[in-house]
Amino acid sequence: MIRIFFRHIWDSLKNLKRNGWMTVAAVSSVTITLILVGIFLSVIVNTTKLAKDLESNVRIVAYTNLSSNEISYVDNKSTLNPNHPIYDKIKALPHVATVTPSSKTEQLKKLTASISSFKLFSNDANPLYDAYIVHTTDPKYVTSVTKTLENMKADGIDKVDNGGINTKQIFSLSNTIQTWGLVGAVLLVFVAMFLISNTIRITIMSRSREIQIMRLVGAKNSYIRWPFFLEGAWVGLIGSIVPILLIFFLYRLVYQGVQPTLSTQELSLYKPSSFTMFISIGMAALGVVIGSLGATISMRRYLKA
Repeated sequence: MIRIFFRHIWDSLKNLKRNGWMTVAAVSSVTITLILVGIFLSVIVNTTKLAKDLESNVRIVAYTNLSSNEISYVDNKSTLNPNHPIYDKIKALPHVATVTPSSKTEQLKKLTASISSFKLFSNDANPLYDAYIVHTTDPKYVTSVTKTLENMKADGIDKVDNGGINTKQIFSLSNTIQTWGLVGAVLLVFVAMFLISNTIRITIMSRSREIQIMRLVGAKNSYIRWPFFLEGAWVGLIGSIVPILLIFFLYRLVYQGVQPTLSTQELSLYKPSSFTMFISIGMAALGVVIGSLGATISMRRYLKA
């Protein structure tokens, strides 16, 4: 049994070499498909993660226009002075989990780190306001707490920002990408299976006399099928090599370019070390499945049990 299996493997490898350009065509179709599937999958998975991070990190920023020194900047950190009435009122609001003071000096420092042109402003010419960063007990309370803070104008709250429109747009974009990305990936897989099955079908037609002779001498259909099944699996595995290498290097480049900006907003992509391993195994397995299924579909049509 083991000898027969290894013989089938050897026959499938010889068939790949014998078919030449047909093998190249099948491998190329798998390669192109898996490159697109890998890109779609990378975008979908990371967009989902960013959406979850955004949902858990949605915050409200309440700016105060008071000239009092309620918030000071000491030892590179915003601190509250003993008299802090606004802080106490915000902290006492329903559904408020944490309130973090942020002085205009600290905000200018963070802004300068991401936008170098703000280095023109010194502490004396700082156009920003002191602010309170508010996190709610649950993201669903962001809207109600924002409205409450907007009604605290008399207490010194000048403006309230929760990134409402941008956050809604990101959630909407995330849902769209996930839905259409999955649809596109599934369609690409079916297209690859169709192309591979057609390529293998042409191979079977060109070797129909050989197959007829094998059947005449008593070879079972399962014995004839195995080399073609393994041939399809080899085509899928070989076709996954280029997409794996491409995603491996491209994802690292994208991560290194994008992650520093995302870190300032407490967001992150999946780390390349674990993500590229997951994608590599997934694409190799998908390539084998696509190739073997394509071969199986063709064999069912031309070899009736």
